[in-house]
Amino acid sequence: MSTTEMSELRRTIGQLRQCVGALRARYGEAPALRRLVNDVERLDIDAVELDQTPPVPAQPTRVDRSEVVPVPDTPYDPALWQGADDEGVGGYQRDQR
Repeated sequence: MSTTEMSELRRTIGQLRQCVGALRARYGEAPALRRLVNDVERLDIDAVELDQTPPVPAQPTRVDRSEVVPVPDTPYDPALWQGADDEGVGGYQRDQR
């Protein structure tokens, strides 16, 4: 992460911490607020860890065309599904002769 991105992340976490502090003054130690405080602390810990992690090298974006399988837009032959059941919908009704 660039230093600009990391600075923006730290600034945003700081603003979130201030907002949660203001909410604490209004709502006290409500369980939801305690979770928010914990979440902000977790974000701060994760940001520090991320800042110390080396960046992942850029992955190639080139697609190997030999692995691309074309799928036609034409309807499938209904004979392919002859005698097959649709899972989860109870199967086809068969003649009870």
